[in-house]
Amino acid sequence: MTHKARLAAFAALAGAGALVAAFNARSLGPALLNVPTVFSGTGLVRDIAYGPEPWQRLDIYLPAGHEPRNLPVIVFFYGGRWMDGQKEIYRFAGDAFAKRGFIVAIPDYAKYPAVRFPAFAQDGAKALAWVSDHVAEFGGNPARIFVAGHSAGAHIGALLAANPAYLAHEGKDRNAVIRGFAGLAGPYAFTPDEPDLIDMFGPPERYPAMQVTTFIDGTQPPMLLLYGDADTTVRRYNLDQLEAKIQEKGGAVKKIIYPGTDHLWIVGALGWLNWRGPPVAGDIAAFFASLK
Repeated sequence: MTHKARLAAFAALAGAGALVAAFNARSLGPALLNVPTVFSGTGLVRDIAYGPEPWQRLDIYLPAGHEPRNLPVIVFFYGGRWMDGQKEIYRFAGDAFAKRGFIVAIPDYAKYPAVRFPAFAQDGAKALAWVSDHVAEFGGNPARIFVAGHSAGAHIGALLAANPAYLAHEGKDRNAVIRGFAGLAGPYAFTPDEPDLIDMFGPPERYPAMQVTTFIDGTQPPMLLLYGDADTTVRRYNLDQLEAKIQEKGGAVKKIIYPGTDHLWIVGALGWLNWRGPPVAGDIAAFFASLK
C-alpha cells in the first residue's frame, strides 16, 4: 500500500468511527485506539481558537483526578504528509500523555493544497505562541513547554525548535518557549522528489528552508529522535543527518530506534493496544522529565 493510501485508510477508520475486525493491532486505525478515551477521566477542552482562521483550533487534554497546577505541557503536531489529518483523530495521543501528568495541546493547521510551505509551520508557531500565553489558565507551566510530533508533524515541530524565526514572528523567543523536542519518524533532511512535494515545497532554491538540518547551530532545545527500523515511509537518513548535525554543532540530542516498528505503529504505540510494543510515550515522558 502506498503512503497516501495508508494515510487515507488511517484517517477513514477514524472518520467512520469503525471498529476494524483484524488480528494485527498494527493495522488498526485510531477509531479503535480512541475507544478507551471515551471512558477515560482525562479532561478535554475542544476547539479553542489560537488564531482567526477557521482551521486554527486546538484541543487541550488535562490529567484526571486532580486540579491541574503548574504542570508540564506538550504541544503535539500530528502527521499526514502535510495534507491530511485532524486533531480529533489523535485523542489517544493526548490521553496517553495526560495520563503521564502532562497538559497536552493538539492543534490543527493549514494543509496542502490549500497552502504551501511554510504556511503549516507558521500555523504551528502561532499555536505554540498561544499555548505559551494561555496554558497557565489551564494549570500548565509556561516555563515547561515541550514539543512533539509524528511524521509531517515531527517536521513542523522540529522546524519550530530549530529555526527561531518562526516564533520570533509571533513575538516569542524560541529558547524561552520550547524546553525540548521529541520527534517520531520525522522527515528532517529530505529533498522533495514527488510531484505534490515538489509543488508543496518548491522551487528547488527554497528546499534548504524546509530542511531542519539547515538551521542547526547548537543553540536548539534538546532533541529526542525516535524511529522504527521497519519504517519504509520516512528513511532513517533523516534521523542520522539531523543527529550528526546536532552533534557537530555541540547541541543536545538522543536517539531511540525501535526494532520491528513501522511508520504508523510508532505513533499507534501511544494507544492502549501497545501491550508489549515500543514504550514510546514512556520514553518521551522520561526524556522531557530529564530536562531541568
